[in-house]
Amino acid sequence: MTAVLLLLGLMTATTTQAQATPQRLTGNATICSNSPVPAGWVITSSYSTGSCTGTGYLYTISDASTLTNATVCSYSPVPAGWVITSGYNSGICANTTFVYTITKLTTQANVTVCSYSPVPTGWVITSAYSTGGCTSAGYMYTLVKLTTQTNAAVCSFSPIPAGWVISGSYNTGSCADSGFGYYIRKA
Repeated sequence: MTAVLLLLGLMTATTTQAQATPQRLTGNATICSNSPVPAGWVITSSYSTGSCTGTGYLYTISDASTLTNATVCSYSPVPAGWVITSGYNSGICANTTFVYTITKLTTQANVTVCSYSPVPTGWVITSAYSTGGCTSAGYMYTLVKLTTQTNAAVCSFSPIPAGWVISGSYNTGSCADSGFGYYIRKA
């Protein structure tokens, strides 16, 4: 009897410990398009299928934490700290002809992105120009990370980071069609 109780106690402790530390899924997986894409994952392709009732589309998703660059469907979430560096036509994603190349920001101080790219916190737009490298947008932005700067010149449509103020404006031809930019400084 004591041996049975001891064995049950060990089984309960082992089961509790296994439940307390779930395994994190990594790599690639497939999900129906009506399933949420896990945070930090991207949609790398999709196709029509009869196995996803109600939606008819299956997504191939990848864990972005193991990547530095990826080609994703235009409707893929873009993880925090990533930017869209190009856009083009492709047939790898059902229900759209557009795919994006996304890049993880690591040690870069500046980067060129499509105008529909998210602008990460602490980064500003310093120039914008017409391009064919971003399907359906037509413009690319040069982003600069404000790290040790106390002053900067930015396009008028740039986000102004927290703790920075506009100290003046200027005329410019380097910010696409806006015609002017702002001088900003740390407050």
